[in-house]
Amino acid sequence: METLKFLLIFLAAFVVIVHADLPHFDEYWNVRAVEAKQNTIEAYHPDPFNVTNKFNYLVNQATIDLNGTRRSLFRKNRKKGGPCVATNPIDQCWRCNPRWAENRKRLAECALGFGYKTTGGKNGKFYVVTDPSDNDMVNPKPGTLRYAVIQKVPLWITFSRNMNIRLNQELIMTGDKTIDARGAQVHITGGAGLTLQFIKNVIIHGLYFHDIVVGSGGMIRDSVDHYGLRTQSDGDGISIFGSTNVWIDHVSMSKCQDGLIDAIMGSTAVTVSNCHFTDHNEVMLFGASDGYTGDTLMQITVAFNHFGKGLVQRMPRCRYGFVHVVNNDYTHWRMYAIGGSRNPTIISQGNRFIAPNDLNCKQVTKREYAMESEWKNWNWRSQEDLLMNGAYFVQSGNSKINRKFTTQQIIKSKPGSFVSKLTRSSGPLGCAVGRAC
Repeated sequence: METLKFLLIFLAAFVVIVHADLPHFDEYWNVRAVEAKQNTIEAYHPDPFNVTNKFNYLVNQATIDLNGTRRSLFRKNRKKGGPCVATNPIDQCWRCNPRWAENRKRLAECALGFGYKTTGGKNGKFYVVTDPSDNDMVNPKPGTLRYAVIQKVPLWITFSRNMNIRLNQELIMTGDKTIDARGAQVHITGGAGLTLQFIKNVIIHGLYFHDIVVGSGGMIRDSVDHYGLRTQSDGDGISIFGSTNVWIDHVSMSKCQDGLIDAIMGSTAVTVSNCHFTDHNEVMLFGASDGYTGDTLMQITVAFNHFGKGLVQRMPRCRYGFVHVVNNDYTHWRMYAIGGSRNPTIISQGNRFIAPNDLNCKQVTKREYAMESEWKNWNWRSQEDLLMNGAYFVQSGNSKINRKFTTQQIIKSKPGSFVSKLTRSSGPLGCAVGRAC
Protein backbone atom coordinates (compact mmCIF):
# COMPACT_ATOMS: atom_id res chain seq x y z
CA MET A 1 0.00 0.00 0.00
CA GLU A 2 2.86 2.40 0.86
CA THR A 3 4.53 1.72 -2.49
CA LEU A 4 1.25 2.35 -4.33
CA LYS A 5 0.86 5.67 -2.54
CA PHE A 6 4.35 6.77 -3.63
CA LEU A 7 3.64 5.77 -7.23
CA LEU A 8 0.40 7.74 -7.30
CA ILE A 9 2.17 10.80 -5.91
CA PHE A 10 4.87 10.46 -8.56
CA LEU A 11 2.37 10.13 -11.41
CA ALA A 12 0.48 13.18 -10.21
CA ALA A 13 3.68 15.20 -9.99
CA PHE A 14 4.86 14.08 -13.40
CA VAL A 15 2.12 15.92 -15.26
CA VAL A 16 3.78 19.21 -14.29
CA ILE A 17 7.35 18.15 -15.03
CA VAL A 18 9.54 20.84 -16.53
CA HIS A 19 12.01 20.37 -19.35
CA ALA A 20 15.53 21.44 -18.38
CA ASP A 21 17.14 24.04 -20.61
CA LEU A 22 14.42 23.74 -23.29
CA PRO A 23 12.99 27.03 -24.57
CA HIS A 24 9.71 25.52 -25.74
CA PHE A 25 7.80 22.24 -25.95
CA ASP A 26 9.66 19.58 -27.93
CA GLU A 27 7.86 16.35 -28.87
CA TYR A 28 11.13 14.41 -28.89
CA TRP A 29 11.85 15.33 -25.29
CA ASN A 30 8.26 14.68 -24.31
CA VAL A 31 8.64 11.09 -25.47
CA ARG A 32 11.92 10.80 -23.58
CA ALA A 33 10.23 12.16 -20.45
CA VAL A 34 7.45 9.55 -20.61
CA GLU A 35 10.05 6.79 -20.95
CA ALA A 36 11.98 8.24 -18.02
CA LYS A 37 8.86 8.20 -15.86
CA GLN A 38 8.49 4.47 -16.46
CA ASN A 39 12.19 3.93 -15.76
CA THR A 40 11.82 5.68 -12.40
CA ILE A 41 8.87 3.49 -11.40
CA GLU A 42 10.78 0.35 -12.39
CA ALA A 43 13.99 1.42 -10.62
CA TYR A 44 12.28 2.38 -7.36
CA HIS A 45 12.98 -0.15 -4.58
CA PRO A 46 9.90 -0.72 -2.39
CA ASP A 47 12.00 -1.87 0.61
CA PRO A 48 14.98 0.50 0.79
CA PHE A 49 16.28 -1.00 4.02
CA ASN A 50 16.97 -4.22 2.15
CA VAL A 51 19.43 -2.19 0.07
CA THR A 52 21.03 -0.45 3.06
CA ASN A 53 21.32 -3.73 4.95
CA LYS A 54 23.03 -5.46 2.03
CA PHE A 55 25.42 -2.55 1.69
CA ASN A 56 26.36 -2.66 5.37
CA TYR A 57 26.78 -6.44 5.27
CA LEU A 58 29.26 -6.20 2.39
CA VAL A 59 31.23 -3.44 4.13
CA ASN A 60 31.46 -5.56 7.26
CA GLN A 61 32.66 -8.55 5.24
CA ALA A 62 35.23 -6.43 3.42
CA THR A 63 36.69 -5.06 6.65
CA ILE A 64 36.60 -8.22 8.73
CA ASP A 65 40.39 -8.28 9.03
CA LEU A 66 40.93 -4.53 9.01
CA ASN A 67 42.46 -4.41 12.49
CA GLY A 68 44.14 -7.80 12.19
CA THR A 69 46.21 -9.32 9.44
CA ARG A 70 44.36 -7.32 6.72
CA ARG A 71 44.52 -10.28 4.40
CA SER A 72 41.19 -9.30 2.87
CA LEU A 73 42.25 -5.70 2.32
CA PHE A 74 45.83 -6.01 1.19
CA ARG A 75 45.89 -9.04 -1.05
CA LYS A 76 49.26 -9.52 -2.68
CA ASN A 77 49.84 -8.62 -6.27
CA ARG A 78 51.63 -11.84 -7.09
CA LYS A 79 53.31 -10.53 -10.23
CA LYS A 80 54.74 -7.43 -8.60
CA GLY A 81 55.02 -8.68 -5.04
CA GLY A 82 53.42 -5.54 -3.62
CA PRO A 83 50.15 -4.95 -1.81
CA CYS A 84 46.83 -4.17 -3.41
CA VAL A 85 45.29 -1.40 -1.35
CA ALA A 86 41.54 -1.83 -1.70
CA THR A 87 39.78 -0.90 1.50
CA ASN A 88 36.08 -1.08 0.70
CA PRO A 89 33.89 -3.65 -1.09
CA ILE A 90 33.43 -1.61 -4.27
CA ASP A 91 37.16 -1.32 -4.81
CA GLN A 92 37.87 -4.89 -3.75
CA CYS A 93 35.58 -6.03 -6.55
CA TRP A 94 38.09 -4.99 -9.25
CA ARG A 95 41.18 -3.08 -8.11
CA CYS A 96 43.40 -5.98 -7.06
CA ASN A 97 43.65 -7.45 -10.55
CA PRO A 98 46.86 -6.25 -12.26
CA ARG A 99 45.20 -7.06 -15.59
CA TRP A 100 42.30 -4.67 -14.97
CA ALA A 101 42.94 -2.94 -18.32
CA GLU A 102 42.25 -6.22 -20.12
CA ASN A 103 39.01 -6.63 -18.20
CA ARG A 104 37.72 -3.09 -17.80
CA LYS A 105 34.11 -4.22 -17.87
CA ARG A 106 34.57 -6.03 -14.56
CA LEU A 107 33.80 -2.60 -13.07
CA ALA A 108 30.19 -2.98 -14.24
CA GLU A 109 29.72 -5.77 -11.67
CA CYS A 110 30.85 -3.67 -8.72
CA ALA A 111 28.20 -1.02 -8.04
CA LEU A 112 26.56 -1.10 -4.59
CA GLY A 113 23.81 0.87 -2.93
CA PHE A 114 20.74 2.07 -4.79
CA GLY A 115 22.67 2.20 -8.07
CA TYR A 116 23.60 -1.47 -7.79
CA LYS A 117 21.94 -2.47 -11.07
CA THR A 118 23.97 0.04 -13.10
CA THR A 119 26.09 -1.60 -15.79
CA GLY A 120 26.72 1.33 -18.14
CA GLY A 121 28.14 0.27 -21.48
CA LYS A 122 28.94 -3.29 -20.44
CA ASN A 123 26.97 -4.77 -23.33
CA GLY A 124 28.54 -2.53 -25.96
CA LYS A 125 31.82 -2.04 -27.78
CA PHE A 126 34.76 0.04 -26.63
CA TYR A 127 35.11 3.58 -27.96
CA VAL A 128 38.41 5.40 -27.49
CA VAL A 129 38.38 9.20 -27.23
CA THR A 130 41.44 10.49 -29.10
CA ASP A 131 40.56 14.17 -29.55
CA PRO A 132 39.96 16.58 -26.62
CA SER A 133 38.35 19.26 -28.80
CA ASP A 134 34.67 20.24 -28.61
CA ASN A 135 34.06 22.65 -31.46
CA ASP A 136 30.89 21.50 -33.23
CA MET A 137 27.76 21.13 -31.11
CA VAL A 138 25.52 19.85 -33.92
CA ASN A 139 27.92 17.59 -35.83
CA PRO A 140 30.51 16.42 -33.29
CA LYS A 141 33.81 15.24 -34.69
CA PRO A 142 34.48 11.47 -34.49
CA GLY A 143 37.04 10.75 -31.78
CA THR A 144 35.65 13.36 -29.38
CA LEU A 145 33.82 12.71 -26.15
CA ARG A 146 30.72 14.48 -27.46
CA TYR A 147 30.60 12.18 -30.49
CA ALA A 148 30.83 9.12 -28.22
CA VAL A 149 28.10 10.00 -25.73
CA ILE A 150 25.40 10.76 -28.33
CA GLN A 151 25.53 7.31 -29.92
CA LYS A 152 22.33 5.28 -29.45
CA VAL A 153 24.14 1.98 -28.81
CA PRO A 154 25.81 0.95 -25.53
CA LEU A 155 29.46 2.05 -25.39
CA TRP A 156 32.36 1.68 -22.98
CA ILE A 157 34.24 4.95 -23.48
CA THR A 158 37.97 5.21 -22.66
CA PHE A 159 40.73 7.73 -23.41
CA SER A 160 43.88 7.32 -25.46
CA ARG A 161 45.97 9.66 -23.31
CA ASN A 162 45.84 12.39 -20.69
CA MET A 163 43.68 15.30 -21.80
CA ASN A 164 41.90 18.47 -20.72
CA ILE A 165 38.45 18.79 -22.26
CA ARG A 166 36.71 22.15 -22.35
CA LEU A 167 33.05 21.59 -23.20
CA ASN A 168 31.72 24.57 -25.12
CA GLN A 169 28.14 23.60 -24.16
CA GLU A 170 26.63 21.05 -21.78
CA LEU A 171 27.47 17.48 -22.79
CA ILE A 172 24.09 15.78 -23.23
CA MET A 173 24.46 12.03 -22.89
CA THR A 174 22.45 9.04 -24.05
CA GLY A 175 21.94 5.95 -21.88
CA ASP A 176 23.92 2.70 -21.59
CA LYS A 177 27.28 4.45 -21.41
CA THR A 178 30.40 4.13 -19.30
CA ILE A 179 32.92 6.98 -19.25
CA ASP A 180 36.03 5.24 -17.92
CA ALA A 181 39.14 7.40 -17.44
CA ARG A 182 41.31 4.75 -15.76
CA GLY A 183 44.86 4.82 -17.10
CA ALA A 184 44.68 8.51 -18.08
CA GLN A 185 44.22 11.85 -16.35
CA VAL A 186 41.11 13.38 -17.89
CA HIS A 187 39.95 16.82 -16.77
CA ILE A 188 36.58 18.31 -17.67
CA THR A 189 37.41 21.94 -17.05
CA GLY A 190 36.87 25.54 -18.07
CA GLY A 191 33.54 24.97 -19.82
CA ALA A 192 30.17 23.33 -19.28
CA GLY A 193 29.45 20.06 -17.47
CA LEU A 194 27.63 16.77 -18.09
CA THR A 195 23.85 16.47 -18.46
CA LEU A 196 22.06 13.16 -17.93
CA GLN A 197 18.48 13.98 -18.89
CA PHE A 198 15.75 11.33 -19.12
CA ILE A 199 18.23 8.47 -19.59
CA LYS A 200 19.25 5.37 -17.68
CA ASN A 201 22.25 3.17 -17.01
CA VAL A 202 25.34 5.39 -16.88
CA ILE A 203 28.71 4.91 -15.13
CA ILE A 204 31.08 7.87 -14.72
CA HIS A 205 34.46 6.82 -13.36
CA GLY A 206 37.84 8.37 -12.75
CA LEU A 207 37.47 11.92 -14.13
CA TYR A 208 38.35 15.34 -12.72
CA PHE A 209 35.64 18.03 -12.89
CA HIS A 210 36.62 21.58 -11.98
CA ASP A 211 36.06 25.19 -12.92
CA ILE A 212 32.75 24.37 -14.64
CA VAL A 213 30.78 27.38 -15.89
CA VAL A 214 27.34 28.07 -17.34
CA GLY A 215 26.91 27.13 -20.99
CA SER A 216 25.31 29.85 -23.10
CA GLY A 217 22.92 27.48 -24.88
CA GLY A 218 22.10 27.13 -28.56
CA MET A 219 21.67 24.27 -30.99
CA ILE A 220 23.09 21.11 -29.40
CA ARG A 221 22.94 17.50 -30.59
CA ASP A 222 21.72 15.11 -27.91
CA SER A 223 21.60 11.90 -30.00
CA VAL A 224 22.59 10.79 -33.47
CA ASP A 225 19.09 11.50 -34.77
CA HIS A 226 18.14 14.67 -32.89
CA TYR A 227 19.39 18.11 -31.99
CA GLY A 228 17.54 21.10 -30.68
CA LEU A 229 17.70 24.55 -29.14
CA ARG A 230 18.77 24.66 -25.50
CA THR A 231 18.77 27.59 -23.12
CA GLN A 232 21.81 28.17 -20.92
CA SER A 233 22.89 25.34 -18.64
CA ASP A 234 23.10 25.72 -14.88
CA GLY A 235 26.84 25.30 -14.37
CA ASP A 236 26.61 21.95 -12.55
CA GLY A 237 29.49 19.51 -12.79
CA ILE A 238 27.08 16.60 -13.32
CA SER A 239 23.34 17.22 -13.70
CA ILE A 240 21.11 14.15 -13.29
CA PHE A 241 17.62 15.11 -14.47
CA GLY A 242 14.85 12.49 -14.51
CA SER A 243 17.44 9.70 -14.91
CA THR A 244 17.89 6.31 -13.28
CA ASN A 245 20.59 3.75 -12.59
CA VAL A 246 23.50 6.17 -12.38
CA TRP A 247 26.81 5.37 -10.68
CA ILE A 248 29.45 8.08 -10.13
CA ASP A 249 32.66 6.57 -8.75
CA HIS A 250 36.19 7.81 -8.06
CA VAL A 251 35.75 11.31 -9.48
CA SER A 252 37.23 14.54 -8.17
CA MET A 253 35.03 17.64 -8.22
CA SER A 254 35.56 21.28 -7.27
CA LYS A 255 34.75 24.87 -8.25
CA CYS A 256 31.61 24.52 -10.35
CA GLN A 257 29.46 27.58 -10.92
CA ASP A 258 26.34 25.88 -9.51
CA GLY A 259 26.37 22.45 -7.86
CA LEU A 260 28.92 19.67 -8.13
CA ILE A 261 26.22 17.00 -8.50
CA ASP A 262 22.47 17.60 -8.82
CA ALA A 263 19.96 14.73 -8.93
CA ILE A 264 16.46 16.06 -9.55
CA MET A 265 13.06 15.58 -11.21
CA GLY A 266 12.42 11.94 -10.38
CA SER A 267 16.00 10.66 -10.60
CA THR A 268 16.50 7.47 -8.61
CA ALA A 269 18.71 4.37 -8.25
CA VAL A 270 21.82 6.54 -7.91
CA THR A 271 25.11 5.79 -6.14
CA VAL A 272 27.86 8.36 -5.54
CA SER A 273 30.95 6.59 -4.20
CA ASN A 274 34.70 7.00 -3.65
CA CYS A 275 34.67 10.65 -4.74
CA HIS A 276 36.71 13.60 -3.49
CA PHE A 277 34.97 16.97 -3.17
CA THR A 278 36.75 20.25 -2.42
CA ASP A 279 36.51 24.05 -2.78
CA HIS A 280 32.82 24.54 -3.38
CA ASN A 281 29.75 26.08 -1.79
CA GLU A 282 26.63 24.05 -2.66
CA VAL A 283 27.99 20.54 -3.14
CA MET A 284 25.07 18.19 -3.88
CA LEU A 285 21.38 18.87 -4.39
CA PHE A 286 18.95 15.94 -4.35
CA GLY A 287 15.50 17.22 -5.31
CA ALA A 288 15.28 20.72 -6.76
CA SER A 289 11.82 21.93 -5.79
CA ASP A 290 9.68 21.77 -2.67
CA GLY A 291 6.69 21.62 -5.01
CA TYR A 292 7.84 18.60 -7.02
CA THR A 293 6.54 15.54 -5.15
CA GLY A 294 7.81 13.21 -7.88
CA ASP A 295 11.09 13.11 -5.96
CA THR A 296 9.32 10.96 -3.37
CA LEU A 297 10.67 8.01 -5.39
CA MET A 298 14.24 9.30 -5.25
CA GLN A 299 16.66 6.77 -3.68
CA ILE A 300 20.37 7.64 -3.49
CA THR A 301 23.43 6.14 -1.80
CA VAL A 302 26.35 8.40 -0.83
CA ALA A 303 29.27 6.23 0.28
CA PHE A 304 33.05 6.22 0.85
CA ASN A 305 33.45 9.85 -0.24
CA HIS A 306 35.76 12.47 1.22
CA PHE A 307 34.19 15.89 1.73
CA GLY A 308 37.36 17.95 2.00
CA LYS A 309 38.77 21.45 2.24
CA GLY A 310 36.88 24.53 1.17
CA LEU A 311 33.35 23.06 1.29
CA VAL A 312 30.46 25.05 2.72
CA GLN A 313 27.13 23.18 2.65
CA ARG A 314 24.82 20.64 0.93
CA MET A 315 26.65 17.34 1.40
CA PRO A 316 23.88 16.61 0.41
CA ARG A 317 20.79 18.84 0.63
CA CYS A 318 17.69 16.66 0.12
CA ARG A 319 13.99 17.03 -0.68
CA TYR A 320 11.65 14.05 -0.39
CA GLY A 321 13.08 10.61 -1.14
CA PHE A 322 15.39 8.25 0.76
CA VAL A 323 19.11 8.98 1.07
CA HIS A 324 21.62 6.57 2.62
CA VAL A 325 24.74 8.48 3.71
CA VAL A 326 27.25 5.85 4.81
CA ASN A 327 30.95 5.66 5.69
CA ASN A 328 31.91 9.11 4.35
CA ASP A 329 34.61 11.37 5.75
CA TYR A 330 33.41 14.92 6.47
CA THR A 331 36.56 16.82 7.35
CA HIS A 332 35.36 20.31 6.38
CA TRP A 333 32.20 22.38 6.23
CA ARG A 334 31.50 26.04 6.93
CA MET A 335 27.72 26.05 7.46
CA TYR A 336 26.41 22.49 7.79
CA ALA A 337 26.97 19.06 6.23
CA ILE A 338 23.55 17.45 5.63
CA GLY A 339 20.36 19.41 5.10
CA GLY A 340 16.89 19.17 3.65
CA SER A 341 13.25 20.07 3.45
CA ARG A 342 9.96 18.37 2.55
CA ASN A 343 10.39 15.31 4.74
CA PRO A 344 13.23 13.32 3.19
CA THR A 345 14.37 10.15 4.93
CA ILE A 346 18.09 10.47 5.69
CA ILE A 347 19.93 7.52 7.21
CA SER A 348 23.44 8.54 8.30
CA GLN A 349 25.56 5.53 9.21
CA GLY A 350 29.21 5.17 10.10
CA ASN A 351 30.34 8.60 8.91
CA ARG A 352 33.04 10.73 10.48
CA PHE A 353 32.00 14.33 11.07
CA ILE A 354 34.77 16.74 12.13
CA ALA A 355 33.13 20.07 12.95
CA PRO A 356 34.77 23.42 12.15
CA ASN A 357 36.11 25.51 15.00
CA ASP A 358 33.32 28.07 14.56
CA LEU A 359 30.95 27.49 17.48
CA ASN A 360 27.98 28.46 15.32
CA CYS A 361 28.61 25.66 12.80
CA LYS A 362 28.96 22.55 14.94
CA GLN A 363 25.62 21.07 13.94
CA VAL A 364 25.87 18.49 11.16
CA THR A 365 22.23 18.89 10.13
CA LYS A 366 20.00 21.69 8.93
CA ARG A 367 16.22 21.61 8.35
CA GLU A 368 14.87 24.32 6.10
CA TYR A 369 11.46 25.93 5.67
CA ALA A 370 9.84 23.97 8.51
CA MET A 371 9.09 24.49 12.18
CA GLU A 372 10.22 21.89 14.69
CA SER A 373 6.61 20.79 15.09
CA GLU A 374 6.84 19.61 11.47
CA TRP A 375 10.43 18.38 11.09
CA LYS A 376 10.38 16.42 14.32
CA ASN A 377 8.50 13.76 12.34
CA TRP A 378 11.08 13.57 9.54
CA ASN A 379 13.17 10.41 9.72
CA TRP A 380 16.75 11.62 10.09
CA ARG A 381 18.77 9.00 11.96
CA SER A 382 22.41 8.80 12.98
CA GLN A 383 23.88 5.35 13.65
CA GLU A 384 27.52 4.58 14.45
CA ASP A 385 28.61 8.05 13.31
CA LEU A 386 31.84 9.45 14.77
CA LEU A 387 31.22 13.05 15.87
CA MET A 388 34.40 15.04 16.53
CA ASN A 389 35.42 18.57 17.57
CA GLY A 390 31.97 19.24 19.02
CA ALA A 391 29.97 18.05 16.01
CA TYR A 392 26.40 17.00 16.76
CA PHE A 393 23.64 15.43 14.69
CA VAL A 394 20.07 16.40 15.53
CA GLN A 395 17.98 13.28 15.01
CA SER A 396 14.26 13.23 14.38
CA GLY A 397 11.47 10.87 13.47
CA ASN A 398 11.02 7.26 14.44
CA SER A 399 14.01 5.76 16.25
CA LYS A 400 12.74 2.36 15.12
CA ILE A 401 12.26 3.33 11.49
CA ASN A 402 13.49 -0.06 10.32
CA ARG A 403 11.11 -1.82 12.69
CA LYS A 404 9.72 -3.95 9.83
CA PHE A 405 12.88 -6.05 10.07
CA THR A 406 13.84 -8.52 12.77
CA THR A 407 17.03 -8.13 14.81
CA GLN A 408 18.66 -10.75 12.60
CA GLN A 409 17.79 -8.83 9.43
CA ILE A 410 19.15 -5.44 10.52
CA ILE A 411 22.83 -5.14 9.58
CA LYS A 412 24.81 -2.54 11.49
CA SER A 413 27.05 -0.20 9.54
CA LYS A 414 30.80 -0.10 10.08
CA PRO A 415 31.50 2.57 12.73
CA GLY A 416 32.79 5.99 11.79
CA SER A 417 36.18 5.12 13.29
CA PHE A 418 36.84 3.02 10.17
CA VAL A 419 36.15 5.85 7.72
CA SER A 420 39.72 7.03 7.15
CA LYS A 421 40.57 3.54 5.86
CA LEU A 422 37.39 3.08 3.83
CA THR A 423 37.86 6.43 2.04
CA ARG A 424 41.66 6.44 1.73
CA SER A 425 41.52 6.14 -2.08
CA SER A 426 38.76 8.66 -2.79
CA GLY A 427 39.00 10.51 -6.08
CA PRO A 428 40.57 9.29 -9.34
CA LEU A 429 43.08 6.48 -9.00
CA GLY A 430 46.56 6.45 -10.47
CA CYS A 431 45.93 3.28 -12.47
CA ALA A 432 48.74 2.03 -14.69
CA VAL A 433 48.49 -0.82 -17.15
CA GLY A 434 50.01 -4.00 -15.76
CA ARG A 435 49.63 -3.02 -12.11
CA ALA A 436 46.78 -3.26 -9.65
CA CYS A 437 45.22 0.16 -9.15
